[in-house]
Amino acid sequence: MAIYLPVRSKFVIASIIGLAWGCFSVWYSQPWYQDLSVHVGPFLAFFLITFIAIIPGCMNAFVFVSLLLDKRPSVIEDQKNPDITILIAAFNEEGFIGSTLEGIARQNYHGSVRVIVIDDGSSDGTVDAIKSNQDIYSNIELVSLVKNGGKAAALNHGLKMSITDIIISVDADSYLHVDAIKNLVGRYMSDPANTRAVAGEILIRNSRVNWITKAQEWDYFLGIASIKRIQSLFQGTLVAQGAFSLYDRKALNEIGGWPEMVGEDIVLTWKLLLAGYRVGHAEDAIAFTNCPQTLNAFIKQRQRWSRGLIEAFKVNPMILLKPRLSTIYIWWNTLFPLMDIAYALGFIPGLVLACFGIFWIVGPMTLSVLPMALALNLYMFSKSRKMFEKEHLKVRANVFGFFFYVFAYGLILQPACVYGYFSEFFNLKKNWGTK
Repeated sequence: MAIYLPVRSKFVIASIIGLAWGCFSVWYSQPWYQDLSVHVGPFLAFFLITFIAIIPGCMNAFVFVSLLLDKRPSVIEDQKNPDITILIAAFNEEGFIGSTLEGIARQNYHGSVRVIVIDDGSSDGTVDAIKSNQDIYSNIELVSLVKNGGKAAALNHGLKMSITDIIISVDADSYLHVDAIKNLVGRYMSDPANTRAVAGEILIRNSRVNWITKAQEWDYFLGIASIKRIQSLFQGTLVAQGAFSLYDRKALNEIGGWPEMVGEDIVLTWKLLLAGYRVGHAEDAIAFTNCPQTLNAFIKQRQRWSRGLIEAFKVNPMILLKPRLSTIYIWWNTLFPLMDIAYALGFIPGLVLACFGIFWIVGPMTLSVLPMALALNLYMFSKSRKMFEKEHLKVRANVFGFFFYVFAYGLILQPACVYGYFSEFFNLKKNWGTK
């Protein structure tokens, strides 16, 4: 007979083990601290060791235990199929909007589906592609905006036209798995009554293009998906991403819709959390989307995401004092800039020094954190693979992408994030972007 553990008990257990791991790390790192202090001084040694090894280790231990304890409640089998409205903001998506609409048309969903596509001043053949699909699918409505005003403005235009209680946003280059909407709505209907948004599962559509897309496949499949899963367990997924998420229409209107910012989805989600609502995650509601295919595009994307995080703090500073389990993740986000700075300005130069036999920063002590990282990634993989099997999908072989993701991905990711943080602090020019 399975033992039922309340969510708060799971939170306490994960927190205790995470703190215990942190205490062990502090004790274990004393020789490293003493040696590094001789070369860089006690303050910098403390900063580097704390934010390169100790705090990330605590977080990994917390995530690992949380995943072990996470038993998702079953979706109500006899769920209703409420009427829904899908909003798609499209800007120069001629090559993908057709397949996106086709994926929606093939959904295994029995409720009424209204699709509103808002063309945000595209200069290519996006409008013609949408009109071609209107000839095939009768539930598609096209709204053509003369001038490009940004993704948030386009979605808010569609929100004003919506009358259903449930709104689903889909990126113009996302392809929905056949059960995506059914599973997303089903999770929403089965989740606690105060749930006002549910994030879908975003995976990579173009993962076989090159090395950068292969690495991102693992980032989405392991890292992003698992973090959203445990955030949902503790009553507050931090980002109901615009690529594929469900929202309560009344709650959207209550908080003023999508804010016109680079990180419109994270700012919107934090507004919902600050208002006292719960945000969930449906790990089996799968949407395949295109990730950046060039190094430059990837860096720009992660810079936007980092700027969005700072925007979220600017708009919702009081969320740090919100008494709920998910607030721990908000506090974690205050540490991410420091960890990224320590990695970019400390760990990466340490790697260069290690190549010349100087092991001040990168050496045996840093290698000791790899077993925990590998164990966490392998367990996350097993959880995600089970979900794939349930949805009759197969995890494709991508060994090179996995090793690059585990051992070298941060060499690009962290410096890009650091630049994004400083860009927002100094109010540099912003672009809409699509992701």
